[in-house]
Amino acid sequence: MKKITDNIFYCGVEHHDRRLFDQLVPLPCGTTYNSYLVKGSEKTALIDTVYPEKAEELINKLKEAGINKIDYIICNHGEQDHSGSLNEILELYPAATVVTNAKCKEFIMEMLHVDESKFKVITDQETLSLGNVTLQFLISPWVHWPDTMFTYVIEDKALFTTDFLGAHYPTSEKNIDKSGDKELTEAAKRYYAEIMMPFRTFCAKYVKKIRDLNVKYLLPSHGPYYSNPDFILDTYEEWTSDTPKNLVVIPYVSMYGSTELLVDYLKQSLEEKGVEVKLFDLVKSDVGELAMELVDAATIVVGTSMVLAGPHPSAINGAYLINALRPKAKYFSVVGSYGWGGNMENKLAEILGNLKVEKLNSVIIKGKPTNDDFIKVDELAEKIAEKHKSL
Repeated sequence: MKKITDNIFYCGVEHHDRRLFDQLVPLPCGTTYNSYLVKGSEKTALIDTVYPEKAEELINKLKEAGINKIDYIICNHGEQDHSGSLNEILELYPAATVVTNAKCKEFIMEMLHVDESKFKVITDQETLSLGNVTLQFLISPWVHWPDTMFTYVIEDKALFTTDFLGAHYPTSEKNIDKSGDKELTEAAKRYYAEIMMPFRTFCAKYVKKIRDLNVKYLLPSHGPYYSNPDFILDTYEEWTSDTPKNLVVIPYVSMYGSTELLVDYLKQSLEEKGVEVKLFDLVKSDVGELAMELVDAATIVVGTSMVLAGPHPSAINGAYLINALRPKAKYFSVVGSYGWGGNMENKLAEILGNLKVEKLNSVIIKGKPTNDDFIKVDELAEKIAEKHKSL
């Protein structure tokens, strides 16, 4: 175990070869499942457990450290990458009490069948003494489940934030005490984009709440922990702000090249007008990279071919994902090509119903684009560039 303070120790595990999370989220580097031990003068608490496959590693760490008794297991979040080895830890420490909130208790009982008698249910701001150390529980739902809460070690000014502020980023440097780590910033942004962005307003609220606490340590459940909280809080303030950047994201799919001609021309026209553009071929692209660019995008343009009188299934899938992630984009359009007919524009707009965007003119053409079609693309680019001047 790694010492963080005189009272707090890291006992999490790494999962370098995991490449997919929730059968959806790509993991370029793998991930970590962070568990922490808090040792008071009278009682000992374990903050979260680990993914079921890694239970033995956590148990071995606790045994090697000579931890013969755990009084409390704090469950900040019921998802099984944090709670999944709870039964194994309870078997090793049968006298331990599971401390959590009512909603998390409900989830754990449903998913893991932990007996109700093992739980102590706490409420917001409630405290629990470990002797010379006090835990305070801050109910903080929707980052990213309705059960999430933070645990605060008052004496050490250390806050355990469960998934919030995390990163799928296994590294030997567990403590981040400085700003400017490009790889970590990218991993944290990917994590925010894929998992936290749908709950952007909650994230902004909790960043402010953490600022007000003036914590010394931020200890999330994935990735490194922070003895320089400003590193991650500053980035979250930027990502959760209401102001996007001068950026257009164009996810597209092209069956026979006509839609690709349109999006390539749109990219060139926008760049000539000083607008940054990111293209994503929906058949080949990493959805995590698409999500990362959506964090800052002011405009989203979906490019698609027509399939059976509607948008290509890859475009539908991409639009569904964008709608679920709820980025802060201000404008939306569609470009595409069809062979014999259908309605892809309205169907895509319907799928993107969660987005609070202004719909700009679309460019939907039949067959291969002509010079007149490219003029329409230029007009769309001009409209986007004009709109971005007001950001």
